[in-house]
Amino acid sequence: MLKKYFEGIVKKAADEAAKAGKLGAAESFGTGKANAAACDLKIELFCDKPKNPEFGDFAINISSLAKVAKIAPPQIAGAIIEALPGGDFEVSITGGFINFKLGPKFLQNILDEIAMRGADYGRCNLGCGKKVNIEYVSANPTGPFHIGHGRWAAVGSSLSDTLKFAGYNVFQEFYINDAGNQIEKLGLSLELRVREARGEKIEMPEDSYRGDYLIDCAKKYVEEGATQDYTEYAKTEMLRQQKELLKKFGVHFDLFFSETSLYKDGEVEVAVEKLAPYLYESEGATWFKSSEFGDVQDRVIKKADGANTYLTADIAYHYNKLQRADELINIWGADHHGYIPRIKASIKALGGDPNCLTVLLGQLVNIIQDGEAVRMGKRKTMVTLEDLLDEVGVDGVRYWMLMRSIDTTLDFDIDLAKSQSDKNPVFYVQYAHARCCSILRKAVEPRLDTVDKKELPPFLTQAEFDAAIKTPPKLNEADPSFKKLILKLEEFNEVIEAIVRLKAPYLLCKYASELASDFHYFYNYTRVLTEDKEATAIRVCTVNCTKTVMAIVLKLIGVSAPERM
Repeated sequence: MLKKYFEGIVKKAADEAAKAGKLGAAESFGTGKANAAACDLKIELFCDKPKNPEFGDFAINISSLAKVAKIAPPQIAGAIIEALPGGDFEVSITGGFINFKLGPKFLQNILDEIAMRGADYGRCNLGCGKKVNIEYVSANPTGPFHIGHGRWAAVGSSLSDTLKFAGYNVFQEFYINDAGNQIEKLGLSLELRVREARGEKIEMPEDSYRGDYLIDCAKKYVEEGATQDYTEYAKTEMLRQQKELLKKFGVHFDLFFSETSLYKDGEVEVAVEKLAPYLYESEGATWFKSSEFGDVQDRVIKKADGANTYLTADIAYHYNKLQRADELINIWGADHHGYIPRIKASIKALGGDPNCLTVLLGQLVNIIQDGEAVRMGKRKTMVTLEDLLDEVGVDGVRYWMLMRSIDTTLDFDIDLAKSQSDKNPVFYVQYAHARCCSILRKAVEPRLDTVDKKELPPFLTQAEFDAAIKTPPKLNEADPSFKKLILKLEEFNEVIEAIVRLKAPYLLCKYASELASDFHYFYNYTRVLTEDKEATAIRVCTVNCTKTVMAIVLKLIGVSAPERM
């Protein structure tokens, strides 16, 4: 990455200048140690884009070095510049900033790398094969997915794919909460609906599951002549529907893990036994000393009536996952915030590292239609994820669900998500890809003149196009939009690294939008196809690289990359 490259050469040059006695009191920066007064002072230098692009393409603020050098930042910058290696860049000083303006070789190398690596551009080995378990959605099998589940599904799926892209060994998991009172209530609710379907007059209790989906389930039960236990039938049918919808939404799970299996396989007992040194009895219940491991208070794991709490199975489940992965990532609703310290406390008590668990808390999704918020309980349509997919489509839903940080509330504007305009984010980025494809077709395909129907030669032959991709010609472009677009393509490497570090796949949408904007700006101000073969070749090559990177990003987001729109 270019930012790291410039950070590296500046740090090395600063050390060389200090050792040569050109940085005042400073003797060294690379180890974080200078003179005795500044011993062990850790100084970091970061490369970023200058606010004023006229200063250059990248800038590094070296003002912090003045704490050690005891001289003015411009003097420090001057000494560092003298020690910099030569390269295809111009260097200037603005106050405490060292600015770099790239030459054509840097840009040519970027295009060359993208052309060479193709669909693998940006792929890296940050994870070094580390095993990561990502658990998300994990809805109760008691009804259809709601809108929020769609957000967890989009975020979890995209994060999983990006971590794989970055060299992690990712295992995607759905935890089925198929034990407890809610499952028994589901079975009783289905039984009542089946009796109703058979002609009985039924009054559904207030605390039953009263959604229309159970009416359909009951009809199916009767039509099939089923004799299966109501609870098992309802659970199986709900899970089947959930799996079908996930497949439609482009979400894959390696394992659907049943809570019930934890009891059947004795894993709950094993986990409780391992926690024995940290358990005590009080008021007839069994308590876990979770406060000794960072929780705000102790927690009940077995109630006075002998029944386990929800926490007990969750502890056993996380203990199971710890045996299978190096790192755990859970995506939960924001209402589970207080649950995090309990699980981390149990991991520590079980001998694990609580820092191996990362929990992403997702905020709500507000549905906006006709400019107004839709109240979920008042409108029969648009209540479930399936309703939303039917109205907006998979691409629109996945992109919109991902385009904001998961810790912020998302306003999902249905009318905008369905529109074919630049104001619709997913249309805007997909259209950039389609426009790239259109330019490439025009560049190399024979065309017919509409007047005399004679075939005209393409702007580039296929051979010239292939040669331009493999070895881009020397750049002599003066248009700043051209350089800006190429540097945005190079930035994709940073985006992947940031997503891995922050667990924030929404950055893919942010980058896709910025790349599309830079490309549309380039297209509007630069004529790509001209009679100048050399200029056309480099511009077409840049368009092709833009298409390549945009396709990678859209794939990681989980939406299609159309060639025509």
